[in-house]
Amino acid sequence: MNFAITHEFRYAYDSPVRLSTQYLRLMPRDTTRQKVLAWKLDTPMTALRTTDGYGNVLHVLTIDKPASEIAICARGRVQTSPAIDEASDFTGTPLPVLLFLRETALTRATEPLVSFAHKFRPKAAAGDGLLELAAAIRARDPEGSAADAVHAFITCCRRLGVPARYVSGYVFSRGKANGQATLHAWAEAWSGGRWRSFDIARGEPAGESHIKIAVGADSLDACRVRGVRVGGGVETLKAQATVEATQQ
Repeated sequence: MNFAITHEFRYAYDSPVRLSTQYLRLMPRDTTRQKVLAWKLDTPMTALRTTDGYGNVLHVLTIDKPASEIAICARGRVQTSPAIDEASDFTGTPLPVLLFLRETALTRATEPLVSFAHKFRPKAAAGDGLLELAAAIRARDPEGSAADAVHAFITCCRRLGVPARYVSGYVFSRGKANGQATLHAWAEAWSGGRWRSFDIARGEPAGESHIKIAVGADSLDACRVRGVRVGGGVETLKAQATVEATQQ
């Protein structure tokens, strides 16, 4: 499928920001199941493009003059394939798989979650066992957020000795007038010598309706926008993302 994506952020402050640095993970990368056809990032000042430790495209935006408003817009076109999961990892990702066994502040196991995960230990190394784990987490909190479900799945996987990581992106839902796109999150677990995807909230693997933006040990590593500022007082953020299916 081909998608046209626009993601806009507008920050307003009740007093001028004297200095701001923002870390933007708003550009997807080519993988074995998606190809970036075109992409543009509009920012108030030129953002430095680099690659973070997880292989994600990272733009660092520094504004060193007073600003009462900051507008950021990412837009482009991405083509996805109907293939399920990746045949291989992001090209050039420098980190070993075992890094994704490391506990983080957002994936720290509580006693109830440790007990919950233990039930899946006999089949944890098999793909079917991970599918059962994902379904159980979804049933455990059907009204919870996608991010919370992914963190719970990752936590359980790591307790069971299975490397797992967080994925941020977009998902396009069929069946409505123009489809519906939402900011989304899913997980990837290392099984059978490759990364397998688990969209806990939707009960399916990542397919052609999923557009991957960033990966990380948890949501903070894959966050689209993070930053620090000096001054500015109260901040108001307006953000909107649209994804449209296109013919080409």
